[in-house]
Amino acid sequence: MRYIIYGAGGIGCTIGGRLALAGHDVALIARGAQLDALQTRGLTLKTPDGNHHLDLPAFGSPAEMRFGADDVVILTMKTQDTAGALADLEAVAGPGIPVICAQNGVENERMAARRFANVYAMLVALPATFLEPGEVIASGAPLSGALHAGRYPGGADPTITAVCEALDGAHFTSMADPDPMRFKYRKLLLNLGNGLELLVPETSWGNTGDLGAFAASLREEGEACYAAAGIDAMPADEYRDRVTAHYAHTPVEGRPRSGSSTLQSLVRGNSTTEVDYLNGEIVLLGALHGIPTPRNALVRRLAAEVMAGKRPPRKLAAADLVSMSA
Repeated sequence: MRYIIYGAGGIGCTIGGRLALAGHDVALIARGAQLDALQTRGLTLKTPDGNHHLDLPAFGSPAEMRFGADDVVILTMKTQDTAGALADLEAVAGPGIPVICAQNGVENERMAARRFANVYAMLVALPATFLEPGEVIASGAPLSGALHAGRYPGGADPTITAVCEALDGAHFTSMADPDPMRFKYRKLLLNLGNGLELLVPETSWGNTGDLGAFAASLREEGEACYAAAGIDAMPADEYRDRVTAHYAHTPVEGRPRSGSSTLQSLVRGNSTTEVDYLNGEIVLLGALHGIPTPRNALVRRLAAEVMAGKRPPRKLAAADLVSMSA
């Protein structure tokens, strides 16, 4: 089986790098400066157990590749880039290739299922920092993270079982699960605070005080929407036992993780944000089921303004957010 990592940034290079280190056949698809670095200097994967240099095949698009019967594609780009990526993939690989959505949010699987017959949902829970082309810091220990997966919208089959077995032997905890969206809906609640890192100073981050209360209210709006929509999200204690108990953020070369992947996109100079598919998903559910979601709507709007250059990043106080959402 060849693993094609489509969107080889922090998450993709951590998954692809660990699979390659475990002896699996891996190819990367990337763009821009990241592609140039991967093709000229290779991938440097820095981890708590040491630094690894990997020279992996890297391509700029699916059109540059030849696909075979044993290929599986693991999507690891941000959701705002998924639709175009899927169109490019289908044009070359056809609708039968297995597509695994190792991405935050719950929209990617819906987009993929419009085009592909074999779509899989994968929880992606791993700490990674990607700020410099060609270099990724995977700071999870003792394992790099959790990557449980199953067919979308439900079920398990030999393909995803084999993928999870490979990942479980490549420094992750990974099991095939017939109801993978339970993981992803729980992770979505945890990701609702990502946008706050774009809005408030770093000294305000955390789960205490006004900001902690505001972050909790984002999750409360999400849980109310889940209840109205009949969505079964994994309970927090089960998620802890199956996911977060297996790894912890660990400094690598004395460097802590540089915020969420959402913040890292801002630091790298991107102009779009996945917050539209995190807090925005809750806003959509609220609109569909008559549940007010003013605080998630506020975070989505302000984050979009920051990424578009219409608002300076990390200048709001938590009290400002509270007053703006009143």
